[in-house]
This record gives sequence, structure tokens and C-alpha cells, in this order.
Amino acid sequence: MKKIVLFLFCLVTFGAYAQKTFELKSPDGRLVTTVKVGERLTYDIRCNGKQVLADSPLGMTLDDGTTWGESPRLSGTSRKSVDEVIASPLYRRAQVRDHYNGLTLKFKKGWNVEFRAYNDGIAYRFVSRVTKPFNILDEEVSYCFPSDVKATVPYVVPRAKDGTLEAQFYSAFENTYVTDKLSKLDKKRLIFLPLVVETEDGIKVCITESDLESFPGLYLSASEGGNKLTGVHAPYPKKSIQGGHNMLQMLVKEREAFIAKVDGSRSFPWRMAIVAAEDKALAECDMTYLLASPSRIDDISWVKPGKVAWEWWSDWNLDGVDFVTGVNNDTYKAYIDFAAQNGLEYVILDEGWAVNLKADLMQVVKDIDLKELVDYASAKGVGIILWAGYYAFERDMENICRHYAEMGVKGFKVDFMDRDDQEMVDFNYRAAAMCAKYKLLLDLHGMYKPSGLNRTYPNILNFEGVHGLENMKWSTAEVDQVEYDVTLPYIRQVAGPMDYTQGAMRNAVKESFYPCNSEPMSQGTRCRQLALYVVLESPLNMLCDTPQNYAREAECAQFIMDIPTVWDETRVLDGRMGDYIVTARRKGDVWYIGGLTDWQARDIEIDCSFLGNKNYEGVLYKDGVNAHRTGKDYRCVPVELNGNTRLKIHLAPGGGFAIRVK
Repeated sequence: MKKIVLFLFCLVTFGAYAQKTFELKSPDGRLVTTVKVGERLTYDIRCNGKQVLADSPLGMTLDDGTTWGESPRLSGTSRKSVDEVIASPLYRRAQVRDHYNGLTLKFKKGWNVEFRAYNDGIAYRFVSRVTKPFNILDEEVSYCFPSDVKATVPYVVPRAKDGTLEAQFYSAFENTYVTDKLSKLDKKRLIFLPLVVETEDGIKVCITESDLESFPGLYLSASEGGNKLTGVHAPYPKKSIQGGHNMLQMLVKEREAFIAKVDGSRSFPWRMAIVAAEDKALAECDMTYLLASPSRIDDISWVKPGKVAWEWWSDWNLDGVDFVTGVNNDTYKAYIDFAAQNGLEYVILDEGWAVNLKADLMQVVKDIDLKELVDYASAKGVGIILWAGYYAFERDMENICRHYAEMGVKGFKVDFMDRDDQEMVDFNYRAAAMCAKYKLLLDLHGMYKPSGLNRTYPNILNFEGVHGLENMKWSTAEVDQVEYDVTLPYIRQVAGPMDYTQGAMRNAVKESFYPCNSEPMSQGTRCRQLALYVVLESPLNMLCDTPQNYAREAECAQFIMDIPTVWDETRVLDGRMGDYIVTARRKGDVWYIGGLTDWQARDIEIDCSFLGNKNYEGVLYKDGVNAHRTGKDYRCVPVELNGNTRLKIHLAPGGGFAIRVK
């Protein structure tokens, strides 16, 4: 009897440590991940039978010395398949299909790992069943590739230039992209998300995260070499001091030995690998939105997307008026009049309305009477949005929200967070909840990439975390914004909407562009600026130029005034990352189609079969015959389209086109 018991014990022990494998397929069978439970917990990804991600370990180390993922002891598994349609208001389409196969692995010592296989990607996350508080020292996130593949990445550009790792945890999350082999990536620089890796077979893998709640944001690093990118997180702040831009930031001077505090059982952020055989599939992917937590606001009928007249980009520089322009009531009344005359929903008061260096949003400069402006705008059907520095908003959040909501202000543009440690991520959730309590919109500027927060709190309409048009005020011609524009729809925009702030009416070709603060210009053609309103997603969309410049360009301005900011349907018709893109969006029975190219002139053909058997009429804005020499040259011509149309359009270098049909 003793021998039998001993044999059974050995069998159970061997089974506990022997490697087990679990295969999970996407609903269409195209993607497969094999999860291995052995001495380490790993997973891989295959696309149409070809490995695009080699065995990659995942783990999480707790402050009691436990590491989830090392010698894991499996206690159970479960599977499920989901196929449902969810409402997605204030998004690029009115409904989104949530279709995936799921696998949950349950382990002893209080933790699970969940995997989901969508037709366009694989995602996983850790889940804690531990009910008592603990700290997380580190999370192991690794992306191991089968060979030295090519990657397109945005490096961190730190606010401080001392070269330390800590300095890289303090940035605006804005940079253009660098493409190189994994082995040639800068091993000393952090990479912020999203990024894209391209396999030797041309399959692209976009890496990002979703449902980032009460956890630091993920960076990746090539420091370990070996065809591998590894995760890095900012440790939790221990000591911070007020400072930074106009004393509106909190600068971390000392950090804890852990990255996150955990109060009890919870799930952690989703790690996503979006896999696309065609580039346009990246630009269409909804996984970031689908993996986010559902809305925590029961009634969102008060959340009004729209367009915003914006003064900061043009440095409050109006002409043809009989007052001195600047941060004063006369200037803002001119913007309010412009918004009212053109059906714009909002005017923003950007930085300057609150007394500088005080970090106090109750101290208003003497030339601004906010109550008068809010009432003046309200009488004309225009809402006012206020810019707010992070610390000024954080230190007195509820009082500020209550006070300005009672005044009639419609929302805030909060800026200069410039961090994504757990403390700052928590701030963004608290700010969203507080603004929702007082029915205020939120535009998170100075912000890391979106990670589904706009689904959880739909009053957040926009995020920065993008190398937007504002950079053209100071960037030299060596900064290639044109190529960036045809790259970001496949990378940054996969994460969510962006406060890019297009709409420039001064448009420069490559040879004539120069930076200018008070009369800034865009790189590329006029029609490119119109197309950006179609290609880029932004439920709260700025018009960056002056009322007078739009009045002088009434035909183009009308296109901008008319275009919606949220959509019933979106289709990416064609494109190649870094070269060009063509996007179609529908609101009601009106279609908008927009396209961009890089600095290479391009002839494209649009397959209009998505229009079905209906006939559509409208207008086409296209680059003029001299747009390669003067960026403002364009033509507006009538156009008739139906499902049988194959429309050919020539794009100038740095050019674009835009179509509106009904």
C-alpha cells in the first residue's frame, strides 16, 4: 500500500512540473497562440502557420518574493467564445463587433492569466485573486521575435537631458518614428507605445496596451538584444516637488522600489499584439476599445463632441480688427463670433487666462472676464473649454470643476502631465470621474497614448500623445511631418483618438517650409489639411488657424465646418504604412473620403464598391497642378460616385484629397 501511495505522489508531483501546452485560435483560425506552462509561463503567436512571435515569457514579481509565471502550479482552466455587437458612441463607428475566443489559466497562490484571440490580434492580462494589499516590484513583459526583424518605433524624448533612465520617465510622449532592425535600435533609449514590428514575410505586429487602470504605462527597450523587446515601467513616486513648465507640474525626485500598489483582487492591463497581413487592417483595428472597461457613466446624453475654434496655434494673431489681440475679452469674443457664425460647438481658452506661475485656476488675469465670456458664448450657442495645467487642476480638482460647471464652462483641456507612473494614471481616472460628476468634457493633453479610457469614461473626447501640428511652430524642415502623417494612422491611432489640431490655411511645400510662432504653417498641401479631418480620429477637433484665414479660404473652410467628428462607419480603403492612406467615413447618408501621401507624388485609384448600388453626388478637393510648387494650390470639382466607380486621383508631393458625397 505504501508503494502505491508513493507512486501516486510522484505522479502528481511530476504532473505539476511537466510542461503543459494550450492552444488558442482566433475565430477565423488565422491566428494561433500556444501557451506553455512549464518552468516558465510563455506564449507565442503564429499567423497563417508562420511564427511571428517566438516563445515569450510573462511574469509578475510581488514584494513577498513570489513571481507569478515562474514554476507556476496550474489549478484549472476554462475557455469561452464571445460574439456580440456592442454600442460604441463617440467613436469611429456606431457599433463594434466583439468576437474572440478566450482561455483562462488559473494558478495556485491566487492568480490567473487570461488570453483572448481576436481575428486581428492576441491579448493577455494577469488577474489577481489575492484579497489583501501588496506591492508589485516588476512585471516581465517580453516580445521575442524569430529573427532580427524591422521595427518602427517612437523613442522617448525626455524633458530633462541628463541621459538617465529617470529622465526618460518624464516626457510629452511626442516623437516621430524611426525604422530599423531590432539589433540596431538604440539600447539606451526607452520606446513608448504603440510601436510596429514587421516580419520578413511582411506581416506587421502592433504592440500596445489597453485598460491601463491604476498601473504604470508600459515602455519597451531593446537593451537586452537577441531579437527581443522587454518591458520597463516607471517605479511609484516616493517624493515629488512642484516645478516644470510654469510651475504646473510635479517632478519626481525619488521613487519607491516597486512599480504599483495593489489594494486587493483586480485585473491588470491587457498586453496586445495586433497582427495584420495588410497594413490597412492595423488602421481599422478596434482591439484597444474592445479590451477597455465599459462605460462608468450611465447617461452620456450630455457629452457633445464637436469642433473647437483654437487661438493658441496662431498666437492670438488676428488681423483686420480694431483692437489689440491677445489674451483678452475682445479677442475671445471674436473667436466666439466666428464659432457661432460657422456652427462650431466650442471655443477654447488655452494657456494664459489664469495668472502665470501660481498654479491656481481661481486666479484669472485682469484682461479676462470669464463670466462675461461664458455668458456671451452661451447666448450664441457656443461652449467654452478652459485649458488647465496639471498641478493647478489636481490640487483643487472638485472645487474647480464645481465652480466652472456652475459658471457654464463645458470642459477642460488638462495639460503637462508628462508622466505615466501609477500615480499619474490614477490622476487621469480621478479627473475623468470628477469631470463626469459635473458634466464636463475632458481633453487630456500632455498625455501618454490612449488605452481605452475613452470607452470607460466617454466624457474624455481626446488625447494628445502625438507629434501634432503644434510642432510645426518650432520644428525645422528636417522634421518630416509629412511622412509622420502617413505613419501614425497605422501606429498611434491604433491606440485611440488624438488631439492633432489640423486645419492650417498656410501650406508649404518642402522647399519653402520654415518654423514660425505667430504665423505658423503646415508641411504639405492645402488638400492634405482637409484630408487630415477624414483620416485622423478626433471627437473634439480643433480648427487651428485664425477666423480671418478661414474667411479668406471660405471654400476649404466650409468643408471643415461641415465634417462630423464621430462616425457611424469607418473603412480604411487602401494604404501602406509610411507611404499613403485612403480612409472613408460615413455619418448618416453622407460619406467622406480622404487620402494622404508622403513626399512622393502618387496616382491612386479608389474602389468605390463600398457605396453599394446607390448614386452619390458631391465635391472633390484635389491638389492643383502647381501644388508641388505652392502648397495652397487646389481645385474643387463636382463628382458623382457609385459602387462601380474607380476614381483616379493624382496627389502632389506632400499632398492629399478630400471628398464629400451624399
